[in-house]
Amino acid sequence: MKQDELAPMIDHTVLGPETTPADVRTVIDDAESWGMNVCVPPCYVPAAREYAHSDTTIATVIGFPHGQNAPAAKQAAAVQAWEDGADELDVVINVGRLKAGETESVTAELVDIVEAVSIPVKVIVETALLSEPETHVASEAAKAAGSDYLKTSTGFAAGGATVEDVELLAEYLPVKASGGVGTYQEAMTMIEAGADRIGASSGVAILEGAPD
Repeated sequence: MKQDELAPMIDHTVLGPETTPADVRTVIDDAESWGMNVCVPPCYVPAAREYAHSDTTIATVIGFPHGQNAPAAKQAAAVQAWEDGADELDVVINVGRLKAGETESVTAELVDIVEAVSIPVKVIVETALLSEPETHVASEAAKAAGSDYLKTSTGFAAGGATVEDVELLAEYLPVKASGGVGTYQEAMTMIEAGADRIGASSGVAILEGAPD
């Protein structure tokens, strides 16, 4: 896959706890130079929207990185991010409630978020923390809630995207592979497994490895 084909599939990401406004501007500059999207912390969405070109897709995260915020707080954060100018939301599922078998409450939380905004919602299921049956349950909940994508990982758990996880999630919804994807070959491996998007802080390195 050539650079210009791959670039729009990459969410060039900066989400670490030490992220500064300057870091966000750098990620936007790099993304716009290469034709990528960006994913930034919610506190920086207003400034990012003002700084970026109008056609640059800005994603942000909700309930990040553990998904354990109160449901009403996650919904309010989603609405705030949308009003601030985010084009897409990456929402962390409540892994603990899912593992406890509270599927109805997990689904209801996602429904409330999806219905509160009119932009795409990607549900981060954090596959590294789930068994295969639990990953199926999480995927079913996200699909039932009307989510647009499933995302493998936050990048802050013990593991990231794997071929097996991407293949499983792709049975339900389009997939964003995230966590541990740092090279062109790794990105292509995820795409070949069924991923439609790549989330990575190494977007430039990935594209530098792609044929032009």
